[in-house]
Amino acid sequence: MAESGEEKLLAMARHIAKTLAQDNSMADDILQIFSNFDGRFSREKLSEISGGDHPRGYASLENTLNSIDRRISHYVSFDQPIWADSADAAAFLEAIDELIATLGEWSPMDGDETVAAFLVRGDDMLQQAMFRAEDEFRTLMESGGESFDLTRADWKSESTRNLPSDSEEDEEAEVDAVMRNDQDYQIPMAKPVADYDVVVDALPSGTIQDLHEIAKRMVAAGFGKECAHVYSSCRREFVEDSLSRLGLQKLSIEDVHKMPWQDLEDEIARWIKASNVALRILFPSEQRICNRVFFGFSSASDLSFMEICRGSTLQLLNFVDAVAIGSRSPERLFRILDVFETLRDLIPEFESLFSDQYSVFLKNEAITIWNRLGEAIRSIFMELENLIRRDPTKAAVPGGGLHPITRYVMNYLRAACRSRQTLEQVFEDNGPSVKDYTKLDQSNASSASLSVQMAWIMELLESNLEAKSKIYKDPGLCSVFMMNNVRYIVQKARDTELGTLLGDDWIRKHTAKVRQYHVSYQRSSWSKLLGLLKLESGSLASNVVAKSMKEKIKSFNMQFEDICRVQSTWVIYDDQLREEIRIALERILLPAYGNFTKRFENVPELGKHAEKYIKYGVEDMEAKLQDLFRGNTGSGGGRR
Repeated sequence: MAESGEEKLLAMARHIAKTLAQDNSMADDILQIFSNFDGRFSREKLSEISGGDHPRGYASLENTLNSIDRRISHYVSFDQPIWADSADAAAFLEAIDELIATLGEWSPMDGDETVAAFLVRGDDMLQQAMFRAEDEFRTLMESGGESFDLTRADWKSESTRNLPSDSEEDEEAEVDAVMRNDQDYQIPMAKPVADYDVVVDALPSGTIQDLHEIAKRMVAAGFGKECAHVYSSCRREFVEDSLSRLGLQKLSIEDVHKMPWQDLEDEIARWIKASNVALRILFPSEQRICNRVFFGFSSASDLSFMEICRGSTLQLLNFVDAVAIGSRSPERLFRILDVFETLRDLIPEFESLFSDQYSVFLKNEAITIWNRLGEAIRSIFMELENLIRRDPTKAAVPGGGLHPITRYVMNYLRAACRSRQTLEQVFEDNGPSVKDYTKLDQSNASSASLSVQMAWIMELLESNLEAKSKIYKDPGLCSVFMMNNVRYIVQKARDTELGTLLGDDWIRKHTAKVRQYHVSYQRSSWSKLLGLLKLESGSLASNVVAKSMKEKIKSFNMQFEDICRVQSTWVIYDDQLREEIRIALERILLPAYGNFTKRFENVPELGKHAEKYIKYGVEDMEAKLQDLFRGNTGSGGGRR
């Protein structure tokens, strides 16, 4: 064996002895065993390599360090990136590998001050090499990590809740307009977020491999934390810059609470877009890159990934938290539903990305805030109940038409129930977990809690309307008011998700109530008039009959005119209902009136003067009835 080869063999034997031994005495015993096994492992030769009176061992170590020092110093003093040339990069890494191996082989025995001095020099060399390796690592990160402009993509994630078209457009616009001086306002409706099947290769594959090679050496040299810090700081800047390009602002809770609602709506739209991009594109891409750079070092990879995403993730979650603990005003429901649904759909992404020991707190925080959003939604419905209770009863709607609170509540609930599945999840006391939510059968999903909530709100609304109806002094107008509003309630509920929640029995019951109010209206407004048309029974003197009938026809004419004059200002918003009332009146009024006038004309004392007393013919009465409930006040009038 050549001299250099023998020296390496002897050095290895000494290193093994020191590694296995617990003290110097045991090391001597192991060396003695080696010496008995092969004469080349004599104590004298072993001592030559690294011990006291044998400078040849020191010379070997010194020569090795000098050789490595020349190469490392050459690259440390480079005035250009080492990785600009692959040959230079390979030579630099080779020198680092040799230095690490040498330092590992020459760990000094206790008291070996000469070798210790050489190794101190080696540690200084290694530190200088690591400083340059760190600089190279950073340079590679910065040159390879050019920002990917996420704003160029055609994202469709802004979940704008647009109103339906056709006849529902106006009514839905009223949900907030009637509570804000009838200004135009639209309830936003949820739309599904588009797929985010995109991979961002923010670093070239070759760069990732170079970074891995540097990271491997830095970890081996004990500089893993420094490497991870450089990596996470560069990538964190990229992620934060990407979110900023999407328009996401860094807002405190106070900033969110002070923000005008319209501005906050816009910010929520930006948050929906940014959170989907972050959780579905940015963070997974960062995790893939991180795992490749730190391949084989899972702890460093997990720690680096958490440090990259922590700030941006908390920024996203803190905004949601501020929204969740903010105002409970009912008009905020629909945007909060957007946020709730978005975060719910992203929980699986949180669970996939943040499940290790370093980042699991981010997943837990997301779930906590998601639940807090559910509490906010329930609180908004409580505020809706309070709004109904507080609505003043002293303000009567002219003509007994639709009350603004009726329009508001019904259009609000119809719009809300388009998110029925989400609301069921919110209101179900023991609702499904996020993982189970997508497995729900839509047709059979339990909705007991939500049904109870909707029925309770309807009961509050009906009680409020009944109290308002007492304002009208005319019992007939009171019935018209209730008929209008309950009819509207039934129409808004029927054939919708709201009606499904309330149930068929509820629909039938309230449809019957409309008929009852109709009957009550006829009785209170027309029974007295119809009483005037009753024919006298028995054998009365003709002059008595004539006198009675003259008085009745005069009273009838006067009362009929008064009723028509007054009730022409009343309002029946629904054309079909107005026609049903008119037909019903004709059926009870015209036959009785015809019989009365025919009898009137047959009375001898009256017949020749009939035209003087009979003011209206049947066609005239039909025309007068056609004018009923047209309304001339403009307020609370037509259907909206």
